[in-house]
Amino acid sequence: MTSDDERYTHGHHESVLRSHRWRTAENSAAFALEDLRAGRSVLDLGCGPGTITADLATRVAPGRVVGVDRSPDVVAEARRAFPPVPGRHLVFDVGDVYALDYPDSSFDVVFAHQVLQHLRDPVAALREARRVTAAGGRLAVRDVDYASTYWWPEDPRLDRWLDLYHDLTRRNGAQADAGRRLASWVRRAGWGDLVTSSSTWTFASDAERQWWGDLWAERMTESDLARQMRDEGVATPDELSSIADAFREWSRAADGVFVMVHGEVRARRPDDEGPTVLEQSGVVTS
Repeated sequence: MTSDDERYTHGHHESVLRSHRWRTAENSAAFALEDLRAGRSVLDLGCGPGTITADLATRVAPGRVVGVDRSPDVVAEARRAFPPVPGRHLVFDVGDVYALDYPDSSFDVVFAHQVLQHLRDPVAALREARRVTAAGGRLAVRDVDYASTYWWPEDPRLDRWLDLYHDLTRRNGAQADAGRRLASWVRRAGWGDLVTSSSTWTFASDAERQWWGDLWAERMTESDLARQMRDEGVATPDELSSIADAFREWSRAADGVFVMVHGEVRARRPDDEGPTVLEQSGVVTS
């Protein structure tokens, strides 16, 4: 399998990239910060427009940080946003999470945020991440768990949004409820010393609700997500428009809240590892 076999459920519409640009080490990678020490090399898988990646680079300088994404357009945006700066070793590459173009043991830390949920074979990607991680190096992964999402006020149109999202991701071979599965995937890929945690994105202030509601309203009518739902027959244009209205109405509710729950796992590549149990059994052959 290659990244070309995947269909990214969200696509790269401006409404998607707007949320990606909002992400920082503080709001999206706090669980991993203790592994980021000066001089360490870091690989950020699925880096998107690079805001988290650039934050990571400031924390490990003068260590090398590489952001990888399969989208050439997104990598080009990251390169424009974060051009070379003296003393900061930060680069962005187009790459395939299943076949990374780096030698074995190239990095001290591999980080992946909101990536595994979109993959048909997250365990294979995690095995490839293990390959490019030095012995004793660290892995840090974080993914949302859509089934754990909650909001107020209640609205059956938003219930329908969640059902539709699960339907489309299943058709894409992805896993919307990845957060709860991370530890299982990481262990199956041969990593050890797992530490599992969770955290949320919470949107409750007037400004937060306005931003989040408008963002999702736009996604439901204009993004690749909406196009896929229409093309797959998952939802009609009228239904998607109704859901967009629901997000806008939610954003105006004085007591409105929207919470996205995330699973997180930190793990370690053993210093002297042999084949994993699955590899020894022949279940995993690549």
